[in-house]
Amino acid sequence: MLVGVLALQGDFREHLFALAECGVEAIAVKSLEEINLIDALVLPGGESTTIAKLARTFGLFDRIQERIQSGLPTYGSCAGMILLADRITGAAVGQESFGGMDITVRRNAFGRQVDSFEADLNMTGITAPAIRAIFIRAPWVEMVGSGVEVLASVEIDGELHPVAVQQGNLLATSFHPEITGDNRVHRYFIETICKAAVA
Repeated sequence: MLVGVLALQGDFREHLFALAECGVEAIAVKSLEEINLIDALVLPGGESTTIAKLARTFGLFDRIQERIQSGLPTYGSCAGMILLADRITGAAVGQESFGGMDITVRRNAFGRQVDSFEADLNMTGITAPAIRAIFIRAPWVEMVGSGVEVLASVEIDGELHPVAVQQGNLLATSFHPEITGDNRVHRYFIETICKAAVA
């Protein structure tokens, strides 16, 4: 199994390192040839508008969208969650997403860079202890379709907001597990989603 990490912008190197620690072959993806080669894809944290624009500029956007729609196992963290969402609240003018997940996300839902925070999360499918989740200008999920499973939520001002969701072969988190050294989210993606898809 070959896992690609979209390497146009953002913290793709951290994802490559996490995947390598999980014992899978992972490559940085920057070309159509590489997109066609991979068995699974990771969309990293970064700036969602910039990643989408660069994907357009380099002629990758439509092929990535096609592969996701055809069932390519894909995991998106933070900006990657926005890129997987079918609908975006607070989107920049003309902002695009690859889509695929029947969710509505709110960009920068938790506030600006200075509002970044950490929280301990219990996530369905991942055994104790809780995940230490880091949120940096993170989105949250405002609406999920009937086929979407909420795996983890955080409580803000008495209201629960989904921050980890799965729909079929697609997984998305508002937080950044790639920068914590805890690879359990990546292992969940590989063991539960990727291996089932290629079996």
